[in-house]
Amino acid sequence: MNTRGPADQGLRLIPFRGLRYVPEQVGSLAAVTSPPYDVVVRPDGLHHLESADPHNIVRLILPQADSAAARHEQAAATLNSWLAEGVLAPDPEPALYVYEQHDGDILQRGVIGALALSDPADGIVLPHEDVMAHVVEDRAELMRTTAAHLEPLLLTYRSDGDATGTTAVIERTVHRPPLLATTTEDGYSHRLWAVTDPADRAEIETDLAGRQALIADGHHRWATYLRLQQEHSVPGPWDFGLVLLVDTARYPLRVRSIHRLLHGLPVADALDSLGGRFRVRTVGGPLPHALDVLAEAAAQGNAFLLAGDGGFHLVDHPDEGLLARTVPADRPAAWRTLDATVLHSVLLDHIWRIPDDPAHIAYIHDTAAAVEQAERHGSTAVLMHPVREEVVRDLARQGVTMPRKSTSFGPKPATGLVLRSLTLG
Repeated sequence: MNTRGPADQGLRLIPFRGLRYVPEQVGSLAAVTSPPYDVVVRPDGLHHLESADPHNIVRLILPQADSAAARHEQAAATLNSWLAEGVLAPDPEPALYVYEQHDGDILQRGVIGALALSDPADGIVLPHEDVMAHVVEDRAELMRTTAAHLEPLLLTYRSDGDATGTTAVIERTVHRPPLLATTTEDGYSHRLWAVTDPADRAEIETDLAGRQALIADGHHRWATYLRLQQEHSVPGPWDFGLVLLVDTARYPLRVRSIHRLLHGLPVADALDSLGGRFRVRTVGGPLPHALDVLAEAAAQGNAFLLAGDGGFHLVDHPDEGLLARTVPADRPAAWRTLDATVLHSVLLDHIWRIPDDPAHIAYIHDTAAAVEQAERHGSTAVLMHPVREEVVRDLARQGVTMPRKSTSFGPKPATGLVLRSLTLG
């Protein structure tokens, strides 16, 4: 099917035959799921998932071997083995999937499907962060080798907030028995339904046709989809990417920060290097209190919390002259004043002179994990305050990307509930 047509179609989500775990073949559905690949950053987290069940999805998204090529080949062999053994099986007919996550007062519902890829210049899908070339290359080779999309990326759009179109289909569907239901160890319950009725699918198609989406989570996977599409001149399954679409007018997401771990930079050295160009104050713990202080400071301007020496240090009030000299002036004011912009342009590039590559910087979603790793290795954790969603969306609409790993939208879809094979269509 050729999808490389007019760009005025907006979002186009098509059904696919989802690959899903056969419950009778695994210990539990919860035991075979995983957070997205880029959230599983610690070896202990990886080992925990691997030991939860021999068929945990982490063996596909983060296979372990001595080389990149061996990792990808191992993932493909594992996937083929699980299909042959009946651990994973395709659904009998193509479907869109309604997906629900729930924990306390957090309720998120959306639709999983194969999204027709569009030219970035068309502005149908809006990225808001830069990507790292080596990560895109790794994800691309994994997708090529496995011929599968192993986890959906998270896209958001905004309706008028009324219960029509896609929302109406979702809210009708959730009253039916689900295909699967499980509760993962983080406390979230997950339910999945198949939408196969042509009228329901047409209602979703009509509703999404004029809409624009923001990439909330999965910039590297989106860039990978586009790269792989360009490699295939004949229309086919590579013209689509596996996504979860969420209407944030009905189901608002939370926006969290992604913190930086600066390898080999002790906190004392990081603070000494500031040389009076930022204000520095020691903040008492515990961590939640220190984060409250950071939030108060961030409401007034750029602010960061440094940790790794057993304490917390608030770094704020950057010198205005320093900002003028080091922050690029060819971007909107909303971009120039982002904490991530100041961190990368002023602190990392100019003061600390730390290259933005994995040998020097790790990006960590979990705040406590960032502090713990910094303390364990004598390094510096830079804790960030989250950006508001409207700032992210406004910049994306202007075509302005934020520094990589500036935000973490959530809750993120669990990996392993539904996969897309590129050989089944």
